[in-house]
Amino acid sequence: MNFTDFDPLKGERLQVLAADGTVDRQLLPTLDEKTLRLIFRRMLAARLTDRYCMALQREGRMGTYAPVEGQEACQVGSVLALTETDWIVPSFRELAVTLSRGVPLETTLLYWMGNEAGSRISRSFRVLPVSIPVGSHPLHAAGMAMAISYRKLSEAVICYFGDGATSEGDFHEAMTFAGVRRAPVIFFCQNNAWAISVPRKSQCAAESLAAKGVGYGMPAIQIDGNDPFAAYLATEAALTRARSGEGPTFIEAVTYRLGPHTTSDDPARYRDREEVEKMRALEPLVRYRRFLAERSLWDEAWERELTGELEKWIEQEIQKAEGNPAPGPADGFDYMFAELPPYLVTQKRELLAILEEEQ
Repeated sequence: MNFTDFDPLKGERLQVLAADGTVDRQLLPTLDEKTLRLIFRRMLAARLTDRYCMALQREGRMGTYAPVEGQEACQVGSVLALTETDWIVPSFRELAVTLSRGVPLETTLLYWMGNEAGSRISRSFRVLPVSIPVGSHPLHAAGMAMAISYRKLSEAVICYFGDGATSEGDFHEAMTFAGVRRAPVIFFCQNNAWAISVPRKSQCAAESLAAKGVGYGMPAIQIDGNDPFAAYLATEAALTRARSGEGPTFIEAVTYRLGPHTTSDDPARYRDREEVEKMRALEPLVRYRRFLAERSLWDEAWERELTGELEKWIEQEIQKAEGNPAPGPADGFDYMFAELPPYLVTQKRELLAILEEEQ
């Protein structure tokens, strides 16, 4: 795939899989039937986990949660293009990314349950912890990629963020550093149309957010974010550039957040139900079912069996997460510094004494 064939300044967008399930056969990547089914399995796993997490939060068994419904395709497709040595720098809505990478669901659940064990991800996965501040983590990704370049490694970094992050100053600093230093990093923007309650049109007057990449001297492309094949091709091409020393790439995946920004948000206050229903017809699983069915790789019986298998797995992971010791008040002292400063040692000791007196 050639980035120059899809100019974001002209509103051109890469799409392989259309909403009706048909494909551009010239662009369709060569993937075997097992992989084609794996893509659906990973998207469905994220969709089902999402629903469980929403229910857990409503039941008071989980804290505030950021749902991923509607954005599964670009996450699953992009991860499919990575190698085991590439690094992932997520924001807070990358459930499908971490599941596709193999990060235990128990770990993700612990994070949203407020347990610091959820931020301890084995280095073998090469996934950084969740980053809640909007737009700050692209700087981490740029710095990591610069270090990789300095050490002459063949690794690359992919950084996921939403459209709202592109309005933050940290994002622009990261783009500047990465562009100038030709860092092997992919800036993967999931444009889901809403930065909490702020619509895309109120954030940027440019034809596309991908135009921002062009402004920082790097190739940029806008893709259909509900198409896993487009995400796979764009990420694969960007990785080739990164490994050959050609520097960073900006990918704008145009998708849609079907649910709330988080479980503390009420999207009905700022967007019309008609808009949501219109976008629901374009969502990833609907079109991918049609694609697989056309190739006799999907039917209702298979999805029912797969759903039952995944739901059993999710419930087991929930049980494991809830079986972990709950965090205590003193745990807040233990995860900020490698060595606790004296004044915090004193505060922790005083807190433990108070808690002991209250028992």
